[in-house]
Amino acid sequence: MHSGRGIKLIAGTSHPEMAELIAQRLGISLSPVKVSNNGIGETQVQLQESVREEDVYILGTSASGQVNIALMELCIMIHACKIASAGRITAVIPHFPYARQDRKEKSRAPISAKLVANMLQTSGCDHVITMDLHASQIQGFFDVPVDNLYGEPSMIRFIRDALGPDESPQKDVVIVSPDAGGTKRAASIADKLNSDLAIFHKERKKENQVSRMILVGSVRDKIAILVDDMADTCGTLELAAHHLIEAGARRVWAVVTHGVLSGRAEPTVRVSALEKLVITNTLPVRDKLVAQEKHGAWGGKLEVIDITGVLAETVRRSHYGESVSMLFDEVPWSNQ
Repeated sequence: MHSGRGIKLIAGTSHPEMAELIAQRLGISLSPVKVSNNGIGETQVQLQESVREEDVYILGTSASGQVNIALMELCIMIHACKIASAGRITAVIPHFPYARQDRKEKSRAPISAKLVANMLQTSGCDHVITMDLHASQIQGFFDVPVDNLYGEPSMIRFIRDALGPDESPQKDVVIVSPDAGGTKRAASIADKLNSDLAIFHKERKKENQVSRMILVGSVRDKIAILVDDMADTCGTLELAAHHLIEAGARRVWAVVTHGVLSGRAEPTVRVSALEKLVITNTLPVRDKLVAQEKHGAWGGKLEVIDITGVLAETVRRSHYGESVSMLFDEVPWSNQ
C-alpha cells in the first residue's frame, strides 16, 4: 500500500464527466484544480489543495480536436504535482494521444508516441494507466510502469447482454476483424465467446482510404460483429458492413473501444449497413448522445459501454498495491 494518506484524483478539462464517474465509484471527491488560459493561449494550472506525499492520479484523455491542449494540460498538471511534493503521480490516459504514430512508416517521419512518452516522464509521471493502446509496443517507450487495460471483457459482456433470448454467441455470432492487425483481439474475443471468426484483408492506397477489402471466413446468416480499437472516420466500418451484408450476414454491429468519430463519421454511420455502433466512454460522448436523442443523429445506432468501473478499480488496486492483471479478463463487480 502506498504510504500517502489517500487517493487524490485530479482532472483537467478533457473529460470532466469521466472524472466525476471515477470519483463516485471510488467514493472520493475530485481534488480542486484551477485550469485557465492566459491571453496568448498558454495553459495555467493551480492546485487548490495540498498533495504533499499523496498518491495522485491525474486524468487526461486525447479529446477529439483538442488533443494538443489536453496533452499540454496533462503535462503541466503532472509537473505542478511534482513540484508540490506529491508522493507518486499516475497519469490515467484512457485514450493515449498520438498512439497511431508509433513507428516510422516513411523516411523522415517522427515517432510521436515516443515523444509523448518522453514528455510525460520529463513532466514527472511515475506510472501510466491507459486502455487498448493502438500498438502495445508503446509500453516499451516508457521507463516507468504502464498498465495497458483491455476493453475486451466489457465488450464481451455487452455482446452477451445484447443478444436476444433465443440467440447464443456459439451459433448466431461471428466476430470480424476489419484488418489483419486486429486479428489477435478478434480471435481472443471469439475464443472467449466460443464464436466463429472472420477477417478482412485490407488494401490501402492512401492513409485512411481503403481501396479493397477481401473477406476470409463465412458470415452467412450470422450476426457479424466488427471489433476494433478505434473508430475514426468510420469509412472502414462502413465498407466492411457493406461487404458483410453482401456476404450474407443477417445483421452487422461494430464494437469499438475508442470512439474518435471525426470528420464525416456521423453521416457515414447513419447511411451505413451497421445496425449499431458501440463505443466506450474513453473519449467524451455526451454531446454525441444528446445529438442522437434530440436530432436523430447517428441514425439512432450509437450505444456506449461505461468503462469507468474498470478504471476506478485499477486506480484502487494500484493504490493498495494489488494486482491489476485480473482486470485483463474480467469486468469488476462495481461496473456491473
